[in-house]
Amino acid sequence: MSGVGGIVADLVADVDALFVFSPSGANFEEIRATVDVPVVVVDTENAVGAELFIELPLQFTDVREQIRFALEGGIDQELIDTGTMVLCALRLFDDGLDSFTRVRAGEFSQTGIYDLFVNSRAEPSVIRAVLEVVIGLGKKGQKGKPVGALFVVGDAGKVMNKSRSLSYNPFEKSHVHVGDPIVDVMLKEFSRLDGAFVISDSGKIVSAYRYLEPATEGVDIPKGLGTRHMAAGAITRETNSIAIVLSESDGLVRAFSGGELIFELDPEAY
Repeated sequence: MSGVGGIVADLVADVDALFVFSPSGANFEEIRATVDVPVVVVDTENAVGAELFIELPLQFTDVREQIRFALEGGIDQELIDTGTMVLCALRLFDDGLDSFTRVRAGEFSQTGIYDLFVNSRAEPSVIRAVLEVVIGLGKKGQKGKPVGALFVVGDAGKVMNKSRSLSYNPFEKSHVHVGDPIVDVMLKEFSRLDGAFVISDSGKIVSAYRYLEPATEGVDIPKGLGTRHMAAGAITRETNSIAIVLSESDGLVRAFSGGELIFELDPEAY
């Protein structure tokens, strides 16, 4: 799309900030030279060298979820507040920015997904890699059938001390990391068996088939969720870890931190 700077200049007349999603370098420079409101780039990496930047942990296919995450990040970084009117510029159909929507930041409820990435002990890239594995399982299942899975990420030493092995640990003497395509295939295959995966802050797969044994008294999870979710909540209350659960019954992915449910998402939206 040519002349995007002029189009954006008209649209930002009564907004407080402009969020530009995955812009090209040319788009970004044209917009920055045209508008006089803060320009925030939202992308998986800051390829254009923007001063104001929000990192996307995943390639969201659902535009609403992409915008929601960006607004949560903007509020968390104090780039905007809940009353800020934001113009979002996105690329949906073309190589350039071709879609625009205006939203007040406070119109979206906070999901906690941004906080999960920013304030967790584990590296953001590790959390992203685990989420990608879990979302892939949620979409395809195991051999076409729904599957449940539990990944505990971070503070692996304490997690191991509060759990026991259900079977031989295939990762005991290995040095493999989540995010390696071959390893991710292995994780999906092992997910059909019972027990949790334990992953270190740096992404090393410490163990599979772990039975978590934290105290569950006082752990409050939503009604209808089972023992896998209870264990996830409990282990994150007693350790500095997060837990990501794929529910076999409803197919949703849920994340726990500090003993609480932080967010849930539908794998089909990503």
